Amino acid sequence: MDESKPAPAPVHPGEKRGCPEDEEDEAAMTKRARVEEENENGARRAAISDGEEEEEDGSGESFADMMKHGLIELDVGICKYVSDHEGFSGILKERYSDFVVHEISKEGKIVHLDDLSIPEEVQVREENPTTDSSVLTDEQKKQLEELQLFKNKESFVSIEGDESKDKRTLVHKAIKTQFPGLETKTEEKDGRKFIVAYHAAGKKALAAPRKHFWPKNRGSFCHFVLYKENKDTMDAINVLSKFLRLRPNMFSYMGTKDKRAITVQEIAVLKITAERLAHLNKCLMNLKLGNFSYKNHPLKLGELQGNHFTVVIRNISGTDAQVHQAMTSLKQTGFINYYGMQRFGTTRRATHRRHLRSRYMLINIYSFKEFLVRCREEWARTQDPEAALKKLPNKRCVEGQLLRGLSQHGKNNIVTAFGLIPRNNRLMYIHSYQSVVWNTMVSRRIDAFGLTAVEGDLVLRGTKAHILSEEEAKSHSIHDIVMPLPGFDVIYPSHHGYREMLSADGLDIDNMRHKIKDYSLAGAYRRVLIRPSDVSWEVIQYDDPKISLVHTDFEKIEKKPAPVFNKEGKYRALRLEFSLPPSTYATMAIREVLKLDTSIKKQTQLNTTWFN
Repeated sequence: MDESKPAPAPVHPGEKRGCPEDEEDEAAMTKRARVEEENENGARRAAISDGEEEEEDGSGESFADMMKHGLIELDVGICKYVSDHEGFSGILKERYSDFVVHEISKEGKIVHLDDLSIPEEVQVREENPTTDSSVLTDEQKKQLEELQLFKNKESFVSIEGDESKDKRTLVHKAIKTQFPGLETKTEEKDGRKFIVAYHAAGKKALAAPRKHFWPKNRGSFCHFVLYKENKDTMDAINVLSKFLRLRPNMFSYMGTKDKRAITVQEIAVLKITAERLAHLNKCLMNLKLGNFSYKNHPLKLGELQGNHFTVVIRNISGTDAQVHQAMTSLKQTGFINYYGMQRFGTTRRATHRRHLRSRYMLINIYSFKEFLVRCREEWARTQDPEAALKKLPNKRCVEGQLLRGLSQHGKNNIVTAFGLIPRNNRLMYIHSYQSVVWNTMVSRRIDAFGLTAVEGDLVLRGTKAHILSEEEAKSHSIHDIVMPLPGFDVIYPSHHGYREMLSADGLDIDNMRHKIKDYSLAGAYRRVLIRPSDVSWEVIQYDDPKISLVHTDFEKIEKKPAPVFNKEGKYRALRLEFSLPPSTYATMAIREVLKLDTSIKKQTQLNTTWFN
């Protein structure tokens, strides 16, 4: 732990929760942090996120202006480090290929995309003459493929059909089998029948899939590995759903993965053949599917054992000795298992500065968008929901829904008003509140007792928590200690002030149940420190800032050469690899290495100064 920093002043109930840090000289700070991201238009903006998506509002404001109202780490209780090395600067996610994530399956195997072939039994089945491709001419196949890939200027391809209905049926089947995403219909013109193929996007894509023959001895679920670039998991699922004419809930997976990254994970889909999936590789951008197999079960959220990360931090300023000290500490001691900034959103627009009051949620409206700032100011001035609502051009946003509820049901009926917000949003606020409490209490615990197990700490015995006695604490390390997320089904450390913090928010620690199930906080336990496994690193030098510094799975399949480094290159980068268990944040591990604030607001301020 960094002992050079003075202990923070005690925080009293009702005060802003956070751990005051010594303010560094502004010029020194700009030299330390250059963590940036490049958007699709080439504009530079700060980011040090595990995959947080941005909202676009078309307001014309610069990203730096928007971030003036953003959250920083202190707002969510992140303020301590466990190592005493000197931090150094570096650029994280300058390219999305600098952040590569491979899922670790429930069997403990790192998931890779290394095989695009179709399982043999499917190839045998496709020899069935009912889908014989010979019913289509080469010219028709070319036209259909161009239509499938959106290269055809026309919105359909028309093929004159045979008088025989059976032969027309063969053509319908051949088109749908060989060109997934295309739909067909029969039309009559001038007494002649035509088979019309068109792209099944839009509403028809969500229609119930047609029933296809499925062998009884084949598993009902096709499992495959999804490789994606710069796209989050749900966006990728939605794309697959449209091309296959399926509902998104036909797919299952073990965890969502970052957007601004290259990620590899396992997906399962109900009764879709590997061949139909493999055909999508011809028409998908930044997505590849492979390693197909049939199994009798779907995938469930949380079944994975974790994720393996390959991260490149470019333009590092640290010496080889500093890098070695930082990475050795990460390997041997680990990092504080904080909930990362993306848990709360990157701005107060995303987090709404949540508070719990009297066992239910009340949102104070904060935002970086000008019209939402005006709405907030109106609310603060008048406490009139109708007046504040008039300041919102888009009244369907979360703030508008809440204000409409307060207007309809009265300011004293907050539970009913809050119920107008979509359930997923409500749960997000509750989970985020728990996370703020956890981060804050862990920071206070480490500040008070350091990295030693002490009397009153909690450890898990099976699934139940146990409070350590003074004698028991001697036989435990900080890596054994857990801290609770607040709720009705947990116990609390005997030495620390959860009660005071929750009381400041109007909560009774002894009565955390609520008659509305969504607002009842069950609680859970989370380890204070995480020690990554499979840690390795190297400092590399290169000349071209545009080249990828990681050899990806798809590049290997395509037999593209691995990147070559120049020992005399003018740029230096730190390439590190490590594995983490589920629900831990790679950015918090990187934070421990660099000693940098990971909030977009802070990084934007630093980068704006640096690039100007």
